[in-house]
Amino acid sequence: MVDRRTMGDRRLKSEKKGLSTYQQISGRKKRDEMVKKHLSLVTYIAGRLAIGLPDWIDKRDLISAGVIGLIDAVNNFEPSKGIKFETYAKTRIKGSIIDELRSLDWIPRSTRTKSKEIERAIAELMKDLDRFPTDEEVANELDWSMDKYYKALGQVSVTTLLSLDEMIGTTSSGTPIKRMDMVASQSRSPLESITRKELLDTIVDILSGLTEQERLVIALYYYEELTLKEIGLVLKVSESRVSQVHTTAIFKLRVKLRSIYGKS
Repeated sequence: MVDRRTMGDRRLKSEKKGLSTYQQISGRKKRDEMVKKHLSLVTYIAGRLAIGLPDWIDKRDLISAGVIGLIDAVNNFEPSKGIKFETYAKTRIKGSIIDELRSLDWIPRSTRTKSKEIERAIAELMKDLDRFPTDEEVANELDWSMDKYYKALGQVSVTTLLSLDEMIGTTSSGTPIKRMDMVASQSRSPLESITRKELLDTIVDILSGLTEQERLVIALYYYEELTLKEIGLVLKVSESRVSQVHTTAIFKLRVKLRSIYGKS
């Protein structure tokens, strides 16, 4: 004869197992719904990053990489941290797509060389002038005509895609800094908050040294999330000119950040 206590224990175990299974299924269902709900975000970000890329790069591959980033965001998102899911997901999606692009090693060696030459010229001029150089000064430093310089900016614009996971150096206390620290983070420990504030203060200071047009392009592209074409309509300049201004601004930011925090 089966003991009632034993039967009760079995029933309890069965109920717990059933509840656990239900919670797992329910959790997966909610995650699937979150992914489906935000697929348009992946398409939007992939579309923005695809602007200016070679024709042979399939946008569908970027979307696939973005979906992986979205799934990762859904699985790791913690509402208790007080940050909007969309903000967190954008970082993960963009990072995943850029990682995919970097893995393809699609940028020609000649383009990488020009990019390094321009960045080196800007760095040298900043040391000598103690300010950001003008386009004319950079072209002169490179011994290039303005036409050649602007054409080169157009060619290297694709190299200014920034991976948010890229290390840009360390703080004065030795804490590693990623570009991801420049955007909202889910982490809110005292040390990380200080690190983020320190970096954001630095970014604000750097931006103040850019030209008004450069600051406006950065603000419209990264904060208002307009496309280069839309920014061109706002500023009443061509899309290619917006791309040149954006590229120049990113070079200046990169050089200044490296001079402050050092290279990784």
